Amino acid sequence: MKTPQTTPAPRLSRRASNHPGLAELARHRQPRLLGLAILFSVMANLLMLTSPIYMLQVYDRVLSSRSEATLIALSLLITLLFLLMGVFDHARSRILARIGARLQDGLDRRVFAAALDAGSANPDDPSATTAPRDLDAMRQFWASPAVTSLIDMPWTPIFLAAIFIFHPILGWLAVAGGVIVVALAVFNQISTRRAVARSSAASIAADRSADRMVAEGETIRALGMTGAAFDRWQRTRGLALTEGLLASDLAGANATASRTFRLFLQSAMLGLAAWVVLKGELTPGAMIAASILMGRALQPVEQAVAHWSTLQRATEARHRLADLLAQVPPAPPRIALPRPKGHLTAAALAIRPHGQTLPTLRGISFSLEPGQALGVIGPSGAGKSTLARALIGLWPTVSGSLRLDGATLDQYDPDQLGQWIGYLPQRITLFDGTIAENIARLAKPDDAAVIAAATKAAAHDMILRLPDGYDTRIDASGGRLSGGQMQRVALARALYGNPPLLILDEPNSQLDNDGSLALNTALRAHKAAGGTALVMAHRPAAIQECDQLLILENGQPTAYGPRDQILRDRIQNAAEITRATAPGSIR
Repeated sequence: MKTPQTTPAPRLSRRASNHPGLAELARHRQPRLLGLAILFSVMANLLMLTSPIYMLQVYDRVLSSRSEATLIALSLLITLLFLLMGVFDHARSRILARIGARLQDGLDRRVFAAALDAGSANPDDPSATTAPRDLDAMRQFWASPAVTSLIDMPWTPIFLAAIFIFHPILGWLAVAGGVIVVALAVFNQISTRRAVARSSAASIAADRSADRMVAEGETIRALGMTGAAFDRWQRTRGLALTEGLLASDLAGANATASRTFRLFLQSAMLGLAAWVVLKGELTPGAMIAASILMGRALQPVEQAVAHWSTLQRATEARHRLADLLAQVPPAPPRIALPRPKGHLTAAALAIRPHGQTLPTLRGISFSLEPGQALGVIGPSGAGKSTLARALIGLWPTVSGSLRLDGATLDQYDPDQLGQWIGYLPQRITLFDGTIAENIARLAKPDDAAVIAAATKAAAHDMILRLPDGYDTRIDASGGRLSGGQMQRVALARALYGNPPLLILDEPNSQLDNDGSLALNTALRAHKAAGGTALVMAHRPAAIQECDQLLILENGQPTAYGPRDQILRDRIQNAAEITRATAPGSIR
């Protein structure tokens, strides 16, 4: 029997192996393509010797022999070699660009999913909001001249050492000049690192602030906050601009110094070589060749200094992505569980939102059978929305258990679990696309299922009255839809596909009387079909179809049981308190 062959895992650096995010990024670095790019780089750098060799032959052989045939032969050969160098250089650039493209393509889904998870848990997480831009920055880095300069930099000492062939004094001048250029590059990295980091952080903060203000533009204009909002945004923008100018000035000064010194060094090399020629220790051809070789040796260092900001941005982006991927590891493969019937149980549940040290919900216990609905009521801040987020698997439980048909929520594949849960958040969010696409949860709409869900939510007639009906395009803010219409569309989205479990957070907060009646009708039909529902509400109209009632106060349950019994007990307790505190009741 043949044993299956396995592909060996790529070798990772010690630093990458100690950081799961760096290790995951390293697995997408395309070692074969990078090796091919390095091979083409070797060929291109070897062919860079063409120019100094040509000068050496022309000055020392052609001019002394005055042979036109030799000049023609050398010129034809040099033309062919330069064409080959151009081909290798172009091929290397194409390969490096494709390494960046494959890196982005291989990580797009992983980074997108990690950003969604981190952003939903903590909307203020900068690594989540900048993840797509960071991945794009890494792709652009691979297609930039910064990478080619780094690949060519190992040839600098080789070219400098080659100058020793002409004369030792020229070689030592080249080494001294090379050390100074490298020192300028190191100084550039040290002097601009903090300024670039501060500029990048301020730019990210300014972009996030602008995105939020644009999204809430209606409120800002209505309350006369335009000037104050602009001033607040301009402060962060001004800080980013100031730090960016500082980094740019430092990088520009260092790049100018490096380029000026390289040009001076070439001239110094030419002058020193001329002195050696006058002493009869060097030929004129070698003098020209040494000067050209000096320029070739220091060119990668100069390019690296000129494109250092690109390298710094890519490095920062890589660290942010590594931290994000380490923070949100890839979900392990799960066995596809069957469609749940809707039996939901919670036992001594404690929930702690991300970023908090203490649980905000404690001691939550209930049990729901298919065909039942649970109403969760309580004052603002009691923890109703926190419970809803835990029920959809967004916030993990600290203690206790939460099971759907006997399985904990983390045993379900996240996308599969989302298909079996109809979730209506307290704050309605729609997406760019048609109404049908929004109801179908951005997938390819099933026309019959879309219309059925809209009909259950009493949104069908309302949608038909829109200019293009179900094909009406809307944006994230809902566009021409009112708050009540957005809530009906969101309710239809929750009902799409007949999920066995409905979780509705303040489902009638913006509905009129007809909408509230339609909501109760939809809940009644959902229960009749064997589904389970949880309704977090302030208004009594939203819990008319609920069989059980859970009352939360300060993150803890104060009452749980059949709805009518709980309401009677609350009314009776309220009446007793009223009688006890009435005038003349004190004994």
